[in-house]
Amino acid sequence: MKKATLTLLTTLTLISCKEKNLPSLGDQTQTVFDNEVICFNPDLYPDGYNADKDPNTIRLVNGRIVLKKIKMPDYKRDVNVEAEITVQSNGDRWDKSGSCFIIPANSQINMIEVAKGAAKYPAVDSTLYQKLVGIVNGENYIPTVEIMRFMTPFGVGHYSKDTLSYPKRMPVFVDGWAENVSWRQDVTDLYGMMTDSVWVGMYIDSWDKNGYKASLKFNFDENKAPTYPMSPKKVEPLINTVYYVGQSYPGIFADQDVKVDFDVPANAKNVELKYIVTGHGGHSGGDEFVKKENILSIDNDTVYQFIPWRTDCATFRRYNPTSGVWLRGRTAAYIDSKKGGYAEKNIEETIASSDLSRSNWCPGSDVAPQVIELNDIKPGKHTLTISIPEAQPIEGEKMNHWLVSAYLTWEE
Repeated sequence: MKKATLTLLTTLTLISCKEKNLPSLGDQTQTVFDNEVICFNPDLYPDGYNADKDPNTIRLVNGRIVLKKIKMPDYKRDVNVEAEITVQSNGDRWDKSGSCFIIPANSQINMIEVAKGAAKYPAVDSTLYQKLVGIVNGENYIPTVEIMRFMTPFGVGHYSKDTLSYPKRMPVFVDGWAENVSWRQDVTDLYGMMTDSVWVGMYIDSWDKNGYKASLKFNFDENKAPTYPMSPKKVEPLINTVYYVGQSYPGIFADQDVKVDFDVPANAKNVELKYIVTGHGGHSGGDEFVKKENILSIDNDTVYQFIPWRTDCATFRRYNPTSGVWLRGRTAAYIDSKKGGYAEKNIEETIASSDLSRSNWCPGSDVAPQVIELNDIKPGKHTLTISIPEAQPIEGEKMNHWLVSAYLTWEE
């Protein structure tokens, strides 16, 4: 055997042995929150920063946000990470927007420091962002990154046990109200942000002193083949308009496009844009109930446009015992067993508020990010433009607004 061939085989053998020695942590589950009450209770949680009995847990905005400092297992082999959230009413009977999120560890200013009164969000150019502080990058500040957006259903769990009133609202195709609602999403792309100590939080926009009970856990599915090392993706937060702490309703999209500058490093590959959006404005004809196109552009070139819309909300009916119900008449065709064949009859059947189609969400649904592959993007500076041309303005109690968050991921 030639010396060069022998050297190559020896090198490959050493590499193979090294790869096979990657330590295994196995499949795991890490529980972050277990039936934590998220509510609005100023008596129990005064405005600002509230330390919990657990030194690694804190509550903000009168209990509407709960945070815990965590550190994920340091996998050496390739691993898939799944976030699993379970929610049930603890007394709040309404549908509410919710957000599970990460505070970037390298952001010196964050919602915790703001709640303490120790820091303020960086000032912004009012012509660009209408004084909506904390939604984009600023000096010593990086926006919060959403792990999962979700919407609570109407009263699941707490009111599911009511045997007097709410069974009468139950349609014939539902055999019983659910005890809770649960969602799962693959969040492997965000794993690299949580391998060091980091604050993970859950927010529910409840204004009820009892609120909701929420649980969060991460499921880790390790690749059993020892030859696949873990290579976490990089994450660049771009924007987040969810009004967590000391922030305003984001009605900006009714007036203008929103532009966000970002950099793509020279060694980035397989760059993807993750975009999470829900439209709100619960009055008749509000942005919650009317289709509105979203247009995403990079350097003035459209990379993605769509109408964020859900038509499957009736499939969540079992999770919504306290949803308002109306009667709607129609002509129904049915099997007439006496006459044989089909007959028709004018009937009234129930339709619930939770059944209605909405702007990318349903009461009781999670919200999956839109994934836009940016295969042709070049290294260097770029500008993301988010446009919702027909978004309606906030007018009095007509609280039209759009909750938007976006971040980049890439491999190196």
